Amino acid sequence: MGAQWKQAGRVANATKRGQVIGKIVREIMVAAKLGGPDSDLNARLYAALEAARKASVPRDTIERAVRKGAGQTGEKVNYELVTYEGFAPHKVPVILECLTDNRNRTAPEIRHLFRAGSLGAPGSVGFFFDRMGVVEATHADKARDAEADAIEAGAQNLEALEADEIPEGRIGARFITDIKDLDTASKFLARAGWKVSASELRYLAKNLVELTEAQRKQVADFLNQLDDHDDVHRVYAAIR
Repeated sequence: MGAQWKQAGRVANATKRGQVIGKIVREIMVAAKLGGPDSDLNARLYAALEAARKASVPRDTIERAVRKGAGQTGEKVNYELVTYEGFAPHKVPVILECLTDNRNRTAPEIRHLFRAGSLGAPGSVGFFFDRMGVVEATHADKARDAEADAIEAGAQNLEALEADEIPEGRIGARFITDIKDLDTASKFLARAGWKVSASELRYLAKNLVELTEAQRKQVADFLNQLDDHDDVHRVYAAIR
């Protein structure tokens, strides 16, 4: 339950790849604006840069995004984080995080997506989720005691990463922390030799809605439509 809802094989075409890169670049700019351009001191930026490298974002694009976010180019970064709540088909609770430079544009467009989605609807669903810090990381020492490191880092819970998220020859774990402990935990894990691939606040579903395969496809199609919106940064849904 530590991960946000994930797409499955949706980065193949050029249009989708462009959207993915655009969202990563936006995250780099916001991370650099909030925490500065030094990724060694800015866990959120470090994780964003790792995502950019994994997505093969060009180096000059990455460097320009960092400089712009840090205010080194004279250009303003005016994105704000706006949260929307609602239900996917079959009463699956959904929370969207949007990075937008114009909430007056984004809000009606998101409401339209919920209304247009089959059986989807806006609504208050925050009580179905906990707001927590999440650090995802891998370690080259396969004998490393992740539970001991979780305790030392101040994490409240520990989960295994999915197999496809762990490079060959490494172990992987997801460390879940209180909001106030996220930065401290991320820095501790980095010092302990963990390679951090994500360090961020997330909405974690308290309970997951059980669906048939047909229902799951319908929900996935709806979530994909939400995720395809340029301003949608994260999609959290109470399904596996």
